[in-house]
Amino acid sequence: MLSEESNKGLHRRNFCKTALTAAAFSHFAGEANAATSNGKSLIKKGSVVLFQGDSITDAGRSRAEADKANNYKAIGRGYSWIAAANLLTEMPDHDLKIFNRGISGNKVHQLAARWEKDCLSLRPEVLSVLIGVNDIWHSLNGNYDGTVATYESDYRKLLRRTIAALPNVKLVVCEPFVLRCGAVTDKWFPEFDKFRVAAKKISNEFSAHFVPFQSMFDQATAIAPPEHWAKDGVHPSSNGSALMAHFWLNSVLRN
Repeated sequence: MLSEESNKGLHRRNFCKTALTAAAFSHFAGEANAATSNGKSLIKKGSVVLFQGDSITDAGRSRAEADKANNYKAIGRGYSWIAAANLLTEMPDHDLKIFNRGISGNKVHQLAARWEKDCLSLRPEVLSVLIGVNDIWHSLNGNYDGTVATYESDYRKLLRRTIAALPNVKLVVCEPFVLRCGAVTDKWFPEFDKFRVAAKKISNEFSAHFVPFQSMFDQATAIAPPEHWAKDGVHPSSNGSALMAHFWLNSVLRN
């Protein structure tokens, strides 16, 4: 068992490694959206910001506190909380209201089933969606018969519905990602890459802001092994969550 001092040292080393990696990706985050960048932040004064998705976004959030904006229990322990904490710290005069309504295990059609309550009724100015890994994972384990075509069609319908109800919403489509370790084996490929392509296609169709998480993690594994970022290949560690939050912020705030 590690001593308290050794444990603190380990956390410091992990934090430093993640911080250095995050800094290395700052330039990449800006380049990733250069084609659509106008140098303006998507986050404005008074913005309602909503994170949506599956377990990666859920990250153990408290359902009992879900209706409370900017509440750390309601936003969970993942990238969305780290991003939210940074926004609230860096923009204290913006009166932001940040929510997380990710639910573990969700696929696109399950987002649609709860969209009125968990999205449209909140009337977000900025909506960030990360979805897709369960659409393939649950098909691989025999619990779902959806395909890439299903994913793309369901996603398109969901965003059309969103735009119809919230014509001024700023959409952020996050690239689904996996790392090659843990539960992620060769049988995931090349099918998983088709989900990434579909997400990018949907993003382009709706002129959404695209956050290329897979590209980020592909570069991150050149610095530290996949298990450092997501032990099971799907759910990010604290290191992976910190990197995601940094990348999301750098990308969205620079637009």
